[in-house]
Amino acid sequence: MATLFLYSNTNTFSFFFVTLVSLALLILRQPTAAASCTTPPVIFNFGDSNSDTGGLVAGLGYTVGFPNGRLFFRRSTGRLSDGRLLIDFLCQSLNTSLLRPYLDSLGGTRFQNGANFAIVGSSTLPKNVPFSLNIQLMQFSHFKLRSLELASSPNSLKGMFISNDGFKNALYMIDIGQNDIAHSFAKGNSYSQTVKLIPQIISEIKSGIKRLYDEGGRRFWIHNTGPLGCLPQKLSMVKSKDLDQHGCLASYNSAANFFNQGLDHMCEELRTKLRDATIIYIDIYTIKYSLIANSNQYGFKRPLMACCGYGGSPYNYNVNITCGHKGSNVCEEGSRYISWDGIHYIETANAIIAMKVLSMHYSKPPTPFDFFCRR
Repeated sequence: MATLFLYSNTNTFSFFFVTLVSLALLILRQPTAAASCTTPPVIFNFGDSNSDTGGLVAGLGYTVGFPNGRLFFRRSTGRLSDGRLLIDFLCQSLNTSLLRPYLDSLGGTRFQNGANFAIVGSSTLPKNVPFSLNIQLMQFSHFKLRSLELASSPNSLKGMFISNDGFKNALYMIDIGQNDIAHSFAKGNSYSQTVKLIPQIISEIKSGIKRLYDEGGRRFWIHNTGPLGCLPQKLSMVKSKDLDQHGCLASYNSAANFFNQGLDHMCEELRTKLRDATIIYIDIYTIKYSLIANSNQYGFKRPLMACCGYGGSPYNYNVNITCGHKGSNVCEEGSRYISWDGIHYIETANAIIAMKVLSMHYSKPPTPFDFFCRR
């Protein structure tokens, strides 16, 4: 399979790569997910920019311009990528519509398939500022209350809103924590100071899961955080670099792993306490780090360089001239990059991550994603 990634011509590489990814996703969707998931689950997502499908733009009017979205959507949708995010691929694997941002009041959506509360820049702490995990959960509670009111109303549109059973059987996805760690380092905190904050971050996520459980949720899908120290943004901004064998910041990745160990332990603890709940922990870190460490196998040429940014080699990232802003440059479509803008991943990388997530090799306990389909 890897040999298909090794063509030197960019257009040839792009054709074979997209074909391979499309075929692989199709295989993963059949016969299990697409065939058996005739009634996809309602999905609610909470998180940061890794899963924001337009919340920042809808909520604050912030401009996320082209070339974001150039590959799949052919326009900017508020996603920080050239195309689809991991969450988009996961939704497509269940044959359901892509999640709309909760704050998006346009387009006539009634959120029948769920809603996305994730917002760019979100963290768990401090907990009472927009758009922390706590605020996202408050938004969800309001959304649920209003939805149930409308679902029980006598008007002819009541069938267009999520019922109590819909909320009970929904899939609740959480992907947050990266910004907490990043913000700590950005403030000048040492490694030891940063890891001391991690129990508080884990506690907030734990409280969030228990809160959703108390609201009736029973199905949870929890992503750990990726290799923070491999992001071109971090590599370009840190002066004293403690690099590992693959050129990533060792201390940043160590902090991410410390967080992930705590998150894994928290999930195990909740499984024993919430016995009627399904709590799946997804090892995103291992998947993403593998893309960096084995980039040649996947056909990626510059694993630590942003496709869209400014500054050129080795990282092509400048905090003052970021992707989409005046002066920035962008690689050609089909180029062999992992990072899109120095922080987020390019669609082709997200497609590989999605395939690995759906393989069940990185989920604990191993669970097919179509398990959450309504039977």
